[in-house]
Amino acid sequence: MMEHREEKRYTCPMHPGIHQEMAGLCPECGMNLVPEKGVSLQHAGHEGAKGFEKHEGHSTSAFKAKFWVSLTLSVPVVLYSDIAQELLRFQPPAFPGSSYLPFVLASVIFFYGGWVFIASAFRELRARLPGMMTLIALAISVAYTYSIYVVFFGEGKTLFWELATLITVMLLGHWMEMRAVSGAQSALRELSKLLPDEAEVFRGGTTVIVPLGEIRVGDLVQVKPGGKIPVDGVVQEGASDVDESVATGESKLVAKKQGDEVIAGTINGDGSLKVEVSKIGENTFLAGVMRLVAEAQASKSRLQMLSDRAAYYLTIVAVVTGGVTLAAWLAVADPPFAIERMVAVLVIACPHALGLAIPLVASISTTKAAKNGFLVKRRLSLEAARDIDVVLFDKTGTLTKGEFGVDSIVSAGDESEVLRYAASVNTYSEHPIARAIVKEAEKRKIAVLPVRNFKRLAGRGAAAEIEGVEVLVGSPTLVSERNVTPDHLLETRAEEFSRQGKTVIFVIRGGVLLGAIALADVIREESREAIDALHAMGIATAMITGDGENVAEWVAGELGIDEYFARVLPEQKSEKVKLLQAKGRKVAMVGDGVNDAPALTQADVGIAIGAGTNVAIESAGIILVRDDPRDIAKVIRLSRLTYAKMIQNLFWATGYNVVAIPLAAGVLAFEGILLQPAVAALFMSLSTVIVAVNAMLLRGRTLS
Repeated sequence: MMEHREEKRYTCPMHPGIHQEMAGLCPECGMNLVPEKGVSLQHAGHEGAKGFEKHEGHSTSAFKAKFWVSLTLSVPVVLYSDIAQELLRFQPPAFPGSSYLPFVLASVIFFYGGWVFIASAFRELRARLPGMMTLIALAISVAYTYSIYVVFFGEGKTLFWELATLITVMLLGHWMEMRAVSGAQSALRELSKLLPDEAEVFRGGTTVIVPLGEIRVGDLVQVKPGGKIPVDGVVQEGASDVDESVATGESKLVAKKQGDEVIAGTINGDGSLKVEVSKIGENTFLAGVMRLVAEAQASKSRLQMLSDRAAYYLTIVAVVTGGVTLAAWLAVADPPFAIERMVAVLVIACPHALGLAIPLVASISTTKAAKNGFLVKRRLSLEAARDIDVVLFDKTGTLTKGEFGVDSIVSAGDESEVLRYAASVNTYSEHPIARAIVKEAEKRKIAVLPVRNFKRLAGRGAAAEIEGVEVLVGSPTLVSERNVTPDHLLETRAEEFSRQGKTVIFVIRGGVLLGAIALADVIREESREAIDALHAMGIATAMITGDGENVAEWVAGELGIDEYFARVLPEQKSEKVKLLQAKGRKVAMVGDGVNDAPALTQADVGIAIGAGTNVAIESAGIILVRDDPRDIAKVIRLSRLTYAKMIQNLFWATGYNVVAIPLAAGVLAFEGILLQPAVAALFMSLSTVIVAVNAMLLRGRTLS
């Protein structure tokens, strides 16, 4: 039995072929989507739940066609109107019925080119969200109805040429604006195109090409050199360099070998890979990114809420002002002039630019964030980031890698020999400290020596024979047990490392102390750059950790962090955020999104480390896809750039109304200064295009 679920869906007033499960912007024209009435949504995968096609006449290309047809028909309408005869001294050729030519052609323009505005106005009114379409529809309907009355029943001047040029200019403006908005949002739409349509899967001992929808968890997929990786999975065979820039924003190729994870949509290099599928459908990284982008599109910033209210009230003001204008001019002038003034007021006050001013900038910033390695989950968080005074970092896993690494080697002789013997003894050990020592030897390309009679010394270290001599690698306790006395330099350095909270391992060969190795939670190289970048922006830094005072002091000193909190339990982290906020500071908390969740929620801005493919962290408003704290400075820069663009667009969207509405109403008519409806439409469309282009300039700004 087919399963159904009832959900609210949203559609565009201008493009009823657009349907989405969440509120947000129309991907075609950028207008706010309105609730759709009585829609039953089937589960994805069932018949009818597939993507809806745009209705004919509601696409960018259709508006282009409507514009050119309307423009062509407007020429004879203008030529056979009074305005051409009065201003151009032009007398068009007469023929039987030529006096009705403006009526016939203007009617075609009204129903072919203008009806889209009327239909959209009905959808706005049905959703109780009157706006731009309502004003345009009211303006052209009044002009057309009055002109029809004059043709058949009354005396006076028709408004056919004004009607034709108004609709033509409105179609031109909307077409231009739709092109601009579509270009601005193209990067988001491209997310859905990153995956190939098919994949090569091993089935029955051979490979077969299957549609992506038929792949299941556990399948083995062949990825050829240069091909797109079709699934999230784990490399089972092969090695290659993979371009993961679409997922992380990092252009550097990432080496992949057996056991490494790969992400769907990324591009394979010159090696061949066999990948076992680990995630499909909504669980994949790409689906997570698209889901977060959709949530960000649906969420609103404070400025967007302000612009929405302003657009609504501007619509009310326009209708009232238009009515007052009509009544006032009917008292002193003829009806055509009065109606013309009212139409001009309705058109010039259309709040389309105001409705686009904030959402379009927010949409572009969401795209820009994803391309730079972080995802905006809540727009309010991005807006708040511009006012951050202090960034509070969780130490482990954020500033540090959360794993042991060799920090220093102390030796009276050759450091390489100390590391060689330590790594050789620990080759077969699975202890984290042992693995760190072996990894450091591999990094330095130091060859290990063959060992015999390996023994694990519980709580103290390990022992083995190398070249017939016993080698011990372990803690200070092991040194005391063997009655080995370190020299003054070695003892002093070891005590210094211990005070810093580092783990010190000694290496003894044949009863002689060769040296010591200090290990610590490895500080990310990126952390130093991140702290320096924040300081350069005038932002203070702080650190929170469950480690002791010595460790916290050492890490803070190494990185130049202004303030730190040590020995903090997970449930106490949010209290430290409150402590900073109590001082009147705006706090951004950066953590791994698990035990830091309360602190991320408490902070003014919560920034979670996404750890590669973990993009569904609920506690943060912003998620870093990479484990790279340098991206935090990018978040703040984007916040400041976004806010500046929003303010600029609010100015462009509202400023011209202060002058244009009175002119359209005719306050300077006695001085010979008037705004014709077509000119008013041109100004309104121009302001919308300016807002769209100004928003698109954000795409070219760098965050580095």
